[in-house]
Amino acid sequence: MANEELLKNITEAVVEGEPELVVELTETAISEGIEPIMILNEALTKGITIVGDYFGSGHYYLPDLLLGAKAMDAGVKKLEPLLVGTVREFYGKVLMGTVQGDLHEIGKNIVGMMLKTSGFEVIDLGTDVPASKFVEKVKELKPDILGISALLTTTIGRQKEIIELLLEEGLRDQVKVIIGGAPINGAWADKIGADGYAEDALSSVVIAKKLVGRA
Repeated sequence: MANEELLKNITEAVVEGEPELVVELTETAISEGIEPIMILNEALTKGITIVGDYFGSGHYYLPDLLLGAKAMDAGVKKLEPLLVGTVREFYGKVLMGTVQGDLHEIGKNIVGMMLKTSGFEVIDLGTDVPASKFVEKVKELKPDILGISALLTTTIGRQKEIIELLLEEGLRDQVKVIIGGAPINGAWADKIGADGYAEDALSSVVIAKKLVGRA
């Protein structure tokens, strides 16, 4: 199978949301000597971009988006050991987590998966994360973007607390802040001084790219 056709088939398998086929085709591409970074950029990334476009236009729905992301992720996992030592260009580094007192993670995990498969390095702190830990990790890891999730009306105030603590520590101008969660809206983002508000996984990718100047 010609390299160009093989890469095209991987792209189509991502678009169709077929993880097992993506793995099989990726293994074939590797065995045929195609550079892992080319498989990543010319097949997997192209596929998830198409999936995102389909979702944005209403042609695909959330389950389709998730299947595409899982298919992409399956291919990336197969390539990761081969990419060690390779300079992989990321759009930026994203540190994310759900605030203290909140154990919701499904939405956060979907956003993290979409950001990762769209070209961002993603570090997930998990759930029930204290404000102090968010700030500690911003100091340590120096992310481009901090994503703060809150799914309860009783915990959204933690987002404000984290931003205020970043200000106190002199870190606010070093990181862009995106907030999200069911009770969150643009007015709340403006009120607490966030740089962006993502209402779903796809918009989080769009906003993240804008914030790092890669839109």
